[in-house]
Amino acid sequence: MYAGLSADEIRITGHDGDEIPAYLAQPNGEGPFPGVVVIHHMPGWDEPTTEIANRFAAHGYLAIAPNLHHRDAPGAAPDDAAAASRAAGGVPDDRLVGDAAGAVAFLRALPECNGKVGVIGYCSGGRQAFLVGCSLNVDAAVDCYGAFVVGQPPEGMNMRPILHLAENLQCPLLGLFGLDDQFPSPEQVDELEAELKRLGKSYEFHRYEGAGHAFFNTGRDSYRAGAAADGWQRIFTFFGRNLAS
Repeated sequence: MYAGLSADEIRITGHDGDEIPAYLAQPNGEGPFPGVVVIHHMPGWDEPTTEIANRFAAHGYLAIAPNLHHRDAPGAAPDDAAAASRAAGGVPDDRLVGDAAGAVAFLRALPECNGKVGVIGYCSGGRQAFLVGCSLNVDAAVDCYGAFVVGQPPEGMNMRPILHLAENLQCPLLGLFGLDDQFPSPEQVDELEAELKRLGKSYEFHRYEGAGHAFFNTGRDSYRAGAAADGWQRIFTFFGRNLAS
């Protein structure tokens, strides 16, 4: 753990050269530090997201969380921006990949970065973390209960199943899921695991009894302290193994 960190809102270059806001949290010290791109959940670029970034910084990571809903409602509160994004069908996959690429490039350009960058996402961000792992040159990816990697999204959403992209996964993948979740369901998680196994990909999945969707979120009734504590330990072990200098 680091005794101090610094954090601020910055601007990065995202998809199609657009400038978007991002939250950057950094441990104090010269480094070098590995980097983590934090992909926020469907409710948006909010306090739980910045808390996650701060937690990574406190553990010695350069953490950046881009605001994926910015274009849908510039300057709006997270709830309003999330509502605008949902009304527009959600974040398009190509835009997500472009914004994530900008965040990865920003981290790797920092003099304190050791050059290795991972990605983590929760809820819709879990699916998007898997998408980034299949689309960009990152060193590790963590999918926290990401829905619709497998399974058909609701009508009107920009999302689509992306299991076919698993063959492009070039980095190790950690998956953390609740057995009481329906999006993704245990059966969908099993289907994803079977495909990763068939393809010979590097992955590890962990499933938690008594946990449903959003079991990491301390501000919701869905929070499960035991599952979240074990999940965080596995995240830091996984990133430590794959992102260390």
